[in-house]
Amino acid sequence: MLKFQITATGVDLEYEGDQSGTNRWVVDELTNNNVARVSRVFSFQRADLLNPPTPTQDFDEYVCRFRFGTFVDGYVKIPARVLGIKNDLLISRDVTLKRVTFAAERHVSIFGRLSALLEHSDPIVIGGDRPGAIPRDVFEELIEKFPNTYELDCYANARVHTILSEYLDGMKDARGRFETYLNKKKTALTGTTKLDLSVLGKLEIEKYVLIRDLIKDALATKQHLSEREWQQLMLSFLLLLFPKYIKVLENITIHDHYSDPTKKTDRHIDIGLVDANGNLDVIEVKKPFDDKILRKSPYRGNSIPTSELSGSIMQAEKYLFHLSKWGVKGEETLTKKYAAELPTGMNIRISNPKAIIIVGRDQIGGAEMTGSQRLDFEVIKRKYANMLDIITYDDLLRRLDNTIVALGG
Repeated sequence: MLKFQITATGVDLEYEGDQSGTNRWVVDELTNNNVARVSRVFSFQRADLLNPPTPTQDFDEYVCRFRFGTFVDGYVKIPARVLGIKNDLLISRDVTLKRVTFAAERHVSIFGRLSALLEHSDPIVIGGDRPGAIPRDVFEELIEKFPNTYELDCYANARVHTILSEYLDGMKDARGRFETYLNKKKTALTGTTKLDLSVLGKLEIEKYVLIRDLIKDALATKQHLSEREWQQLMLSFLLLLFPKYIKVLENITIHDHYSDPTKKTDRHIDIGLVDANGNLDVIEVKKPFDDKILRKSPYRGNSIPTSELSGSIMQAEKYLFHLSKWGVKGEETLTKKYAAELPTGMNIRISNPKAIIIVGRDQIGGAEMTGSQRLDFEVIKRKYANMLDIITYDDLLRRLDNTIVALGG
């Protein structure tokens, strides 16, 4: 039996075995080895024992009392060695100390598991207002979610069932029982673990509304900008418009060994996008002129792409071609060049790169596209869909509008 006793300077732990006289082994361990492991979780040294037995001690009445922790600025400081871990523990004084605070079922040390996951030896802080502390309610939820004996037995049975069910007939559906238990546990915890994402949702809506309004304003008032200035304006939106990417790279130099086989020619990609796995894609940002998508005059009843759009597609295709041909050597070169701009340890990968082209408006000859023209434009986009995504600025605004509506805006 354990009791945590509050004193003027800290907390003492009283330990009494379940049967009379069973505390003698603790004294023997301290005498012979200078350390005793109490209740399978706590380790005490001889100097921690506050009431050493007398030579004539009656162990039927003897209760060991150990110095457990001291008060430090609103916390109980428990030395790392007492818990058998590498981190001291600071636990807020408003947390009621019980054995279950330190040990889960089957004598699993809670702070032993936590310490093993840490790469440092700084103190573990529970509750209170110290920076970096684990909030008290989060710690209590952690204790509640530690697997109990029944869950561990179900898991072990499920593992055995998975391995042997193909070879033995007549086995109980242990895996099914385990899944049923987990589903019940999940349902029981739903009320306490469900996150309120309404605040994040509102921020997301505000973000997309801001981007939409800024692009609308730019389309209306900044037509005088050069293509390079327009690209710089759009750069600030790209990672928000395409959230799969984490980094924008500018002026990427790639090598062309094919245009002139006698020499290497440098080509320059204005903008590249790197995703969370290091994969490099290309994006072409053109000025938003009208009449840059489809020609005004149809060809045999069909709308065909303008030279501006065809040229942009060809340019993007050649960038992708040269990137793919550059291969591993290109990955090494680009990774080295942009190492300072990438997360530590990330390598740029040229793995079936794609391209995005943002170009033009939906207007042709001062009017919106007809249904037939929209169909022809969609056919053009789908022709290149395996390697290119062609987006007009009106497409971009529609995507933003739909995203805002979907988020509840």
